[in-house]
Amino acid sequence: MKAHDGIYLDGAWRPAAGRDVIEVVDPVGEQVIARVPAGDAVDVDAAVRAARAALPGWAATPPADRAARLTALRDVLAARKDEIAETVTAELGSPLAFSQAVHAAVPIAVAGSYAELAATHPFEEKVGNSTVFQEPVGVVGAITPWNYPLHQIVAKVAPALAAGCTVVLKPAEDTPLTAQLFAEAVHEAGVPAGVLNLVTGLGPVAGQALVEHPGVDLVSFTGSTAVGRRIAATAGAAVKKVALELGGKSANVILPSADLARAVNVGVANVMSNSGQTCSAWTRMLVHRDRYDEAVELAAAAAAKYADRIGPVVNAAQRDRVRGYIEKGVAEGARLVAGGPDSPRERGYFVSPTVFADVTPDMAIAQEEIFGPVLSVLRYEDEEDALRIANGTVYGLAGAVWAGDEAEAVAFARRMETGQVDINGGRFNPLAPFGGYKQSGVGRELGAHGLAEYLQTKSLQF
Repeated sequence: MKAHDGIYLDGAWRPAAGRDVIEVVDPVGEQVIARVPAGDAVDVDAAVRAARAALPGWAATPPADRAARLTALRDVLAARKDEIAETVTAELGSPLAFSQAVHAAVPIAVAGSYAELAATHPFEEKVGNSTVFQEPVGVVGAITPWNYPLHQIVAKVAPALAAGCTVVLKPAEDTPLTAQLFAEAVHEAGVPAGVLNLVTGLGPVAGQALVEHPGVDLVSFTGSTAVGRRIAATAGAAVKKVALELGGKSANVILPSADLARAVNVGVANVMSNSGQTCSAWTRMLVHRDRYDEAVELAAAAAAKYADRIGPVVNAAQRDRVRGYIEKGVAEGARLVAGGPDSPRERGYFVSPTVFADVTPDMAIAQEEIFGPVLSVLRYEDEEDALRIANGTVYGLAGAVWAGDEAEAVAFARRMETGQVDINGGRFNPLAPFGGYKQSGVGRELGAHGLAEYLQTKSLQF
């Protein structure tokens, strides 16, 4: 795979100060396919300085001109869609069709949405005898995960650029090639030098340096709740703004009036998507006791169909972690009805699509984020019991409700402690705010709410 041997700094690829490298491993073949620099604190400092130098000019650029650069970025990404998909497949292991349909297509749509918002958002308004301005918050430190490598980058960088911020991007070490491709696209789109800077590196080194840097005004992070807590504590000491999109343990609530077969099949597909490496996946399926056995049978049959469809998880550590949770579920007394901890292939970081029945709300597999193709099916007695179980974790990122009557599903969803709920299989909306309640995070991404994270407010009174 093509890889740059430097960092993208102030509009050009330059040698990294750090001497170490990161090996990019193909999760299917377990072979090293590329090497990129492991940037250090010196590289981060240079990137932040470049971003600060570019900030006044970019912040003063008219919104229509920023929109034009984002439109150009969308067009470059669209022109390189196949290359994006192939790159994601190489370093994440995602099947190529899924990489084309999701990993490449969704970020293109999101970039386009922010081009439109940059052109139409009211950055200035009259309120009584005041004029209220929305101004860029400043330099953004964006730290992105590996599970949706381009989408998570675009969901942070595009609104930051639309707002007039400049960015230092530290992507996940497992998927740096996609981030390098994105930097190439930004360059090709004519975004001015220093507006985006890319430092590949390890979280405890480059990531920590970025969070701690006094020249960073906002840290936008997507990843685990444990790391999010540490980032919030560090940023809080400097009274630095944070946007955190963290873990999830989302409930898929199937009410008695629902179309059970459809709800179960869509629910299983949701969990198996991206090999289960989705923070918003509906990993807890809640079914009324009268239809529970039927639902378990349907879920087991549906999961079996994914045995040859899903790709591996990202690396050996993640594979072992997911298998460990499967073993823990068995030890806790859950009933394995599909899959299991044994490897389905001799090579690659594959995990069998797995379904557990007889799961109780207190089990680890019902409380903790597994981040693999593992579904827990839980039984509930009545609607209040279902609500108690659905809200009974520290997370609140997403969820789903199914019912024969849409109003019934909406009434239940309004009582769920979660940031986003799909009603009867509602489609993904790139303009809808995405983010969580409780320990699933702080702030929102996507659409106008995502843009607001990168703005601060000033009022002038006359």
